[in-house]
This record gives sequence, C-alpha cells and structure tokens, in this order.
Amino acid sequence: MNVSIHLLALLTLGLAGRAACAQTELNNFSTVARGGVATTFVTDYQAIGINPANLGRTGNARVALTIGEFGLGVGSQSLTRSQLEKFVKHADDKLTPADKRTLARAFTSDNVLNINVDATPVAFSVVLPVVGSFAFSSRQRIVSHLAMNKNMAELLFLGKDAPIYPANFNPATAPLISEVLDGTAVQLAAYNEYNVAYGRRIISLPAFKLSGGVGYRYIQGVGVIDIRSENGKLEAYSALSPQFKVKYGAIANNPSFNLQKDTDKLLQPVGRGHGYDLGLAAEVGKMLRLGVSVTDIGNMTWEGNLLTANDQKLRRLKSSGVDSYEFFTELADLFANGTDSLLQYKPADQRRANLPTKLRAGVGLKVGTRLELGLDVTQPLNGVAGNIPDTFYGLGVDVKPLSWIRLSTGISRGAGYGTGFPVGFAIASSFYELGFSTRDLQGLLSDEDQPYGSLAMGFLRLKIGKVKE
Repeated sequence: MNVSIHLLALLTLGLAGRAACAQTELNNFSTVARGGVATTFVTDYQAIGINPANLGRTGNARVALTIGEFGLGVGSQSLTRSQLEKFVKHADDKLTPADKRTLARAFTSDNVLNINVDATPVAFSVVLPVVGSFAFSSRQRIVSHLAMNKNMAELLFLGKDAPIYPANFNPATAPLISEVLDGTAVQLAAYNEYNVAYGRRIISLPAFKLSGGVGYRYIQGVGVIDIRSENGKLEAYSALSPQFKVKYGAIANNPSFNLQKDTDKLLQPVGRGHGYDLGLAAEVGKMLRLGVSVTDIGNMTWEGNLLTANDQKLRRLKSSGVDSYEFFTELADLFANGTDSLLQYKPADQRRANLPTKLRAGVGLKVGTRLELGLDVTQPLNGVAGNIPDTFYGLGVDVKPLSWIRLSTGISRGAGYGTGFPVGFAIASSFYELGFSTRDLQGLLSDEDQPYGSLAMGFLRLKIGKVKE
C-alpha cells in the first residue's frame, strides 16, 4: 500500500516548488496583508469563518461579491532555505552519514513543516433592511502540519541504526510507539466547504452598538491524515479521495474496507460534516471595536477509504533510513502497511472527528477614514488535523494615504510560524478592490533560517452601496 503520507509529500513538494510561502488559515488578500489579524477588520462575506457578527456592523456594503480570492504557502521553523531547496531541486542527491545526522537534528522540531492553501471561487453578501445581513461562500482549503520528536527524526534518517535501538534490542520488551514518538504529528486535512452566515445588530445606542452572528457550513471531506502521538496516546488514521491515486494493494480486497473507486468525477468526497460559527462584535463610540468568536464547532464523519491503527510495540526497522534528499518515500514507508512499517493498519467503517475549533478575540481602533489598527489572539481548542498548532498573536494596521489606496502591515507570531512582518497593497475604492499581500516579507527574502513567507491575491472584489446609521 502506498500510504497517504506519500500524498502529503507530493503536495508539499508541489507547493514548495511553486512558491516558497507560508501562512495560517483563511488567506484572503486583505487578512494576509495584516499577518492574519482579522477579527475586528473583516466585513461582508469576508467575515465568514472569522466573526459572523461583523455582518451586522456599521459601514458594510449593501451588496458585496468576489470571484476568485486565493492564497498558498509553505514554511518551516527548523529547516533552512537551502535544505528545502535540496528536497525540491536535488532530491536524488545521496546523503552522507554526516548529512543524515544533520538532517535528523534539523527535523527534531514541533514545526518542521506547515502548509496552508485556500481558495474562494465565489462569495457574496447582502444587507436586508430590518432583517439583517446574509453571506455565502464556496471555499476549498488544505491545511497540513509536520512535527517530529528526536526519536522520529532519527528513525527517519538513521533507520535500524537509530539510537532508540540498543545492541540487545528485544521486540518483546520494546516500548510502545506512543512513547517512542511522543510529540510527533503528521497531519493533512482537505475540505470543500459551502458556507452561510447571518449577522444582525442587537443593541443600538448612541455610544454603544452590539451585533451578533452565526454561521453554518456543509463540508465535503476530500482527505484527511491524522497521525499524532501525545501524552501516551496514539492517534492514527487516514481517509483519502480516489483522486489522490492511492494504491491500496491487498487491503482493497478486504470486505471490511469501504473502497471508493475513481469515477473521474470532479469531486469524490470520502467524508462529510457540519460546522458552526458564533460571534459577537461591539462598537464603542466612533473609534473602538471589539470582537469575539468561536469557529469550526462541529465534526466530520469519515467513511471512504478509511484506515486506522492502534498503539503497538516498536519494531526493528530493516532499512538504514533515508539515503537521499527525497525523504518522503522513507517517511511513507515508516507509516505504510508494509513489512518495514512502524504501524500496521486495518480497515474501519466510520470515524467521527472534531473540526479544528478555534477561539478568536480582537480589539480594534478606527481613526477617521484613513487609519485602522487591530490586535488579535486566536487559540486552537483542539489538536485535530487542520487546526493551527499553537496560539496566534498579531497586530495589524491599515492606512489609506489616498482614498483609493490601502497599505497594510503589522507583526504576527504563532500558529506554527515565527515572527512575521506582513505587507499588503490594495486598490480600494468605494466600489472595487484588488490587492496582493505577503504574510512575512522578511521570511520571503530570508537567505537561510526559518524560511517563511506567503502570497495571497484577489482581483475582483465588488461593493455596491453602503449601510448607514
């Protein structure tokens, strides 16, 4: 069986080859321009998935729509830019013993690799007098995360010669995989979403306004990989659409395996789910804005091509580890259902998993029509595939030197990345917006350490009319 991790490898290499970028989730160009700071900034349909209560705020467009907003990236907190380039451009180069030890040290990190891609083909919002504001979007997103403890990194690059194996290694008394790999995570989540959100003003006083909002999304699960070992507990399962072209071998003939065959359809989901967002947004006086929301409440049910693994004792590997910069094949072998695998998988009928729930909180200051500032904190509420690996902090600034030009910047940290210095430019008239941005200019230009950057763009964001008090 070619395990699903190999698909993550291909995805990673493909993205790295196209653009050396990295970012957290929800990559519309205006949010990326502030490094991910969004809770008090976003309006109309861009509030979907962030804070639906902003749909009820003052100043939203009566009708807003977009065709095509897109962002993608990849970044690492432990690898260097030259190492990443070798994985892409020199994958066949052989590794010396010294190279293997160096890479084992570099891969010992809770943020070896983070990838985020999302696209919004179409979205719109409309404000209806008295009733409130509604928004809809179609969105596709891919989120992945790779972390390794010392044992995992050494098993990958040194194989049977890893220090975890003593000279008198005995499989009968070997430690459990959950203990050996504690702190390791190999995760991928790919979703196709249809979002609906509603927001409305709840309280309207001269110096205080409060809005509330709710969101719902129907989710088609295109694929998931979730292999985690944490605090003595092992989580290991995968379910991938036939479009990933996985060859399951003999396991495909198991009557317990719900094999989904490729039918050449545009989309063949292997899971389905329902998600919910809740939010509040306050405006205090003319300048102060506050916001809080909980997003991605709910769960997924994975059914097609589903494989799971339980905790097992450590097995002695046969290989000597990675012998070239194409390390993904060895990583796949370590977790595949083969003779040299750390885990043995079995088919499963169904698996229920939580969505990547997050708590968002923000405070903003709007100074006239030319300057707006905001502080954001986003806290992951679980560790499932698709969630950010740690807390996000950010400061964002929008300034309009001219009425039709918006410049954005700020500083951000967390969510699996280091300190970012975002930059964005947009032509933003009262009717039309286009823009592009990067979440970290320094990481994009960095020669070596912690390569990190991002790219997001949108060229057709239209706004018609404006809601007034």
